[in-house]
Parts: sequence; structure tokens; C-alpha cells
Amino acid sequence: MSGQNIRQADGLLMNIHDPSKGPVLPKDGERNVLITSALPYVNNVPHLGNIIGSTLSADVFARYSRTLNVPTLYVCGTDEYGTATETKALEEGVSPLELCTKFHLLHTEIYKWFELSFDKWGRTSTPEHTKITQQVYLDLHKNGFFKLETADQTYCEDDKLFLADRFVEGTCPQCGYDDARGDQCDKCGLTYSSPTELKNPRCKRNKTHKVSVRPSTHACMRLDLLQPKLEDWMQKARVKGKWGSNAVITDKGEIVEPRMLGEGLRPSAVTRDLKWGVEVPKTGNEEEDKALEGKVIYVWFDAPVGYPSITATYTDQWEKWWKNPDNVELYQFMGKDNVYFHTVLFPSMLIGTGQPWTMLHDISSTQYLNYEDTKFSKSRNIGVFGNNARETGQPPSVWRYYLLSQRPESSDSSFLWSSFIAANNNELLANLGNFVNRVVKFVNAKYDSVVPGPEGFAGGDVTLEANPSTPAAQLDAAFVNDINSRLTEFRSSMDETKLRNGLTVAMSLSARGNQYLQDNSLDNALLANQPERCAQVLLNAINLIYLLSVTFHPFMPSTTEGILRQLNAPARSLPTAFCIDILPGHKLGKAEYLFKKIENLNGAQEKAWQKQFGGDSVVADKVEPAGPGGHPEGGKVPNVKDVKVDNKKAAHLAKQAEIAKIKRAAAKEAEKNKTPEEKELESKIESQGKLVAMIKKGVQEGNADEELAKAKEYKNELAELRKKLKAANISG
Repeated sequence: MSGQNIRQADGLLMNIHDPSKGPVLPKDGERNVLITSALPYVNNVPHLGNIIGSTLSADVFARYSRTLNVPTLYVCGTDEYGTATETKALEEGVSPLELCTKFHLLHTEIYKWFELSFDKWGRTSTPEHTKITQQVYLDLHKNGFFKLETADQTYCEDDKLFLADRFVEGTCPQCGYDDARGDQCDKCGLTYSSPTELKNPRCKRNKTHKVSVRPSTHACMRLDLLQPKLEDWMQKARVKGKWGSNAVITDKGEIVEPRMLGEGLRPSAVTRDLKWGVEVPKTGNEEEDKALEGKVIYVWFDAPVGYPSITATYTDQWEKWWKNPDNVELYQFMGKDNVYFHTVLFPSMLIGTGQPWTMLHDISSTQYLNYEDTKFSKSRNIGVFGNNARETGQPPSVWRYYLLSQRPESSDSSFLWSSFIAANNNELLANLGNFVNRVVKFVNAKYDSVVPGPEGFAGGDVTLEANPSTPAAQLDAAFVNDINSRLTEFRSSMDETKLRNGLTVAMSLSARGNQYLQDNSLDNALLANQPERCAQVLLNAINLIYLLSVTFHPFMPSTTEGILRQLNAPARSLPTAFCIDILPGHKLGKAEYLFKKIENLNGAQEKAWQKQFGGDSVVADKVEPAGPGGHPEGGKVPNVKDVKVDNKKAAHLAKQAEIAKIKRAAAKEAEKNKTPEEKELESKIESQGKLVAMIKKGVQEGNADEELAKAKEYKNELAELRKKLKAANISG
């Protein structure tokens, strides 16, 4: 770039990796950061909640890490195996691989538009994935962490496959409701340990298909045996990584698993009766290999192995990242519903192999992002999905900014069109855009684009007077101290993955710049009457803009590119304090508008978008290709204006209210139908579970094993009682 006059200093500029020179690899003896976001399931089009919950949040942290010039690798990809994919492919009349390829491309386009900076965006249906997943399985097997269990399962005679809970429906044995799901009755609230408990079970995909019950044998991972090692690792990792409490881990580091009842983790089946998946490898045990022949590994076992396997498709030196615990810090981003698999299941798998895996350093999970007054729903076209955002005509930077400003870090948050518009107009445009444009325009117009200031000034750290005596010196001291204080808070927030607050602080830096211009009355009069002061104010403002270019880079990379174009400067690294790096004599580029106002006269634009993305079941029926139950997963989403719909919102609200009413009535009915004996045993089980937990924590004295045995006795009594009640109900 011509006309540049930028301070020369080691580490001043951002190290931008050149892919043509090979993969990013960790450096021994230095801090290295490995980042993953939960692998999006392949045949679901991600909505804004999915995007902010994992991929976008991880991207922000990866970009931030790169501004520190820390070796950083960010990997992700589509999770492609499992029941849902196999069934969806059957629905569409294509092979599972064809279906996955179609949706993988859809995901790729969505994340590309949102400017996500994966070092490797991959998929799990690769030879590398099969090889590494099978090796993890074999290592666990060799170390004695599997056992076989046989149980009855529902089987579709027509499709020749076992049916997962979600694909079975039938008659509830308790209340007789005919559309009970395979895991729960929505009418009376009864839950089932297996869909085989349903009367007249049928295939949800095709109700004419014959469903039978067959025994099936599966390999169960011994989480019970792994729990002591898991807890030992977890207590150390959560302190080192400064974990906060989340959906699975309390602030004391205790595992919260509702089904444990004081018993601890239990063996968990990690194989399935499917064709589409990683084949269960042969172990050399003839009886066991025969029992598991033709089965595949459970998707929640193979999915997290996707992180190292996708890295293996990026570089054959993948173990330098994934088997390097002394030099690599692993950060994982996800929604709260995925926390269990990343803090319990995946770490247990890695610990059980006995290999030196890079383990979780810090986990960043989010709550749910809702849409307006309801939830995102692909089946009813409610909400903005990844492939819809560009239809609004608003650039990725605005979408990224608004989503991150609403990131549901500690509680659920909502996407509101009114606040989306306000964020663009009142925050981005009025604060950041105004500050940058005002300063660059002034230098363009009054100094022929050349940064003013004393000739030969070397720049660098700003030295302040201990007791500034002039008003100008006092303004500068307050300005620099404020910037440094906020910069420290910014780094702290980002280091702790508090991205929402990081963005707030970045905006406060820009706001402080606007205040500085106002405090100094930057205008033609200042230029004419105090030229030296005017030059100093502009020199400080230009260098604050350079600082803003790096603080906003993680959140809005395109906006940063626009700022750097106007500054005619290369990307810089994140400093620890305010300094003068763009020196007097430097030639700026031309001023540009970073943001454009969203016209919303009388709320017209807000209402238009609410209508366009309000959705309804009629719209869903128009979508091709349809998925299970007519759900338009991945099909082209039509505009609501193209489909005649009456009273959409009223109908939707009425339906939501009716569902809520049914659920309340079902819960009340289920409780009412319980016998006094059931209620008494449930109370005993709950009390016993709490007692065992308190003994284990050292809060109460007693023999945990003896009290646990009592809890199991009560549970067995309750199970027997319910069997008898069920038999009596059927015979009656």
C-alpha cells in the first residue's frame, strides 16, 4: 500500500496464515488454541439460534485468538450418521450419502455467507472418521470398558429395520391415548423406557407397516467404571479452565444427571441397529463379534470423534493438535443441550482409551434464542433460518452484530425485528459508523487525507503527565485512561468467552471516541484557531479507529475490512494498551459508509419482515422436497406473501395455547391416576436419592452403599407395582 507511515514493531501486525504454506500447527512451548463448535446435524437447516449457539460463537473466539497471534485451529463439519438421516433418505428415495451431500452443501453456503472462518469445514462420512472412531472403540474395549446387554426393541417388518423411539407411536397403556410417542404420552404425561411398552405400536413413517418386537444385543460403555477417573479430571479441568456452571456441571463441579438418583453414571449403549454409520469393528472375541455383526456405532459416540477426524482430513499431523495436552488448549462451543456429551460422554471416551488426548480446557454453552413471541419452527416456517438471512438485504456484519448482542449466555433471549432495526440504526450507524466516518471525512477534506501531527514523531505507547495542568492534557489523560480500562475489560471478557460483554465493551470504545471528539469540539473553528490541538485530537482519533478495527474483527470481519480500507492500513494485532501506530504523514483512503440506515417509517419494515418470516402450517405444506411428516427441512422456503394465509399469528397463538392447555391437563391427569402406593414409593426414592447424595458430599453421616441399596429396592418395588397395575389395566 502506498503512502503508509505505520510504526514498525515486532508483533504489531496480525499474523495471517497463508494456506499455501501448509496447515496451521501448534508450536511447542507456546500457547496454542484448538476450537470446535458442535457439529450441526446434516439434515437440519440451522436457524439463528443454532448459529449463535455454536458456529458463530466459536468463529468469534477463533478470530479473537488470531488477533493475539496465537496459533489457532478452528474445525467443524456436518454430523452425518444416525437414525434420522437413514430414515430421511428412505423418505426421499435417495441414498444416505446423497442426502448428506445435498445438505452438506447447503450448510456450507450458509456458513460461508455468515463469514465463518473455519480452518477446516468437513463432514463425518469419511474414511478418516471411520478409522479414528473404530480405534477409539477398540481402545476402550481393550481396556475393559464395554459390556453386552440384550433388550427388546420395536422392529418394522416392512422396512426391515429397528425403530428408534421418535419413529414409533401407538396407544398409551395408561390413558388409552392413540397418538402416544415412543418415549412419552403427550396426553397423560407417562414416560416409557422403551416404545415396546406402547399398545399396538406402529411405524410413524408409514402407519400401514407391521411393527413387531425383537430382542437386540448392544455394546454398553461402562460409564460407571469410568466415573471416578472422569470426576478426577473434571475437578482439575474446571478450575484450570475457569468453567462456570452449566446444564450438566454445578458450580461445585458435581455432575447433574436427572436419571442418576444418587447411583452415579450408568452403562450406556453405544451401538445401534442401522446400516448408515461407522461399522462396529471386530474385537477378536468371536461371540461378541457375532452378536454385534451388522450394527453401527451410536451417532453420539462417533459425532465428537468428528473433531479429530475432520482435523485429520486437514492435516496428517492431526495428532499434534489432538494428542498434545501440554501445549494445546481445547475450547468447545455449543448449545446447552449438547453439554452432557462434551463434559461427560466424550471426555469419558478419551480417558478410557488411555491415550494422551488433548482434553477440554473450556466449554462455552448458550441457552436458547427464541423468535419474537415463540420458538423457531422449520415445520411451520417460523423464524429466520440460515438460508433466509440474505433475503432481507442486510449484510452479514449486521446479522453477526445483532445475534452476538443477543447471545443467550446466562438465560434465554429473543430475536426481535424491532431491536434488529434499532441495533443497526441506533448502535452501528449512530455510534461506530458515525465516529469512523466523521474522522476520516475530516482528514480527507481538511488535510488532503494525510494524518496530521508533528513531523518525525515515533509514536508508540502514550506517556501521560502525572498531574496534567491544561484542559487539553486533562482531556487526553482521561481519554487514554478510559480506553486502557475498557481494553483490559475487553480482553478479560473475551478470554473468558463472555462474547456478548466483549461486544458491548467494543461498542463503548467507539462511544468513547465520539465523546472525545465532542469534548474537544472538533470542527473548522478548532482547525483554524488551534491547529496543533486539532492535529493531536485527530491523531488520537485515527489510532483509536485502528484499535477498533481489531476489537471489532472477531464480531464483524467485513466491517473491519472497510475500516482498514479507509485507514489504508494492514490488519493489526490486539494491543494491551492504547498506542500511536498510524503516524503523522500517513495517507488515509477515502471515507466510506460502514452501515446504511434501515428505513422503518411507522414500523413498515418491521411488520413486513414479521409477515415474511411469521410462517404457518399452510406455508410448510407448500415446501418441496418435504421431509418426514411434511416438514420442509432444507427445501426452498417461500415468502409468506406468495401463499394466501388468513390470521396466521392468531391461529398460531391459539394453537400454542391449546398445546399448553393439553400438557397441563395431561400432567394433572397423570398425577391424579397414580395410586397412593406409587406416590409413596416415588417419595421414598426421591428422599433416598437425596440422602445418598448428601452422604457422598460429606454433608450427612451414613453408609452410602447401604442407602443406595435401599434406593434400588424402592425402585424395583415401584417397577413391579407398575407392571401389576399395567397388567390389571389391560385385562380390565
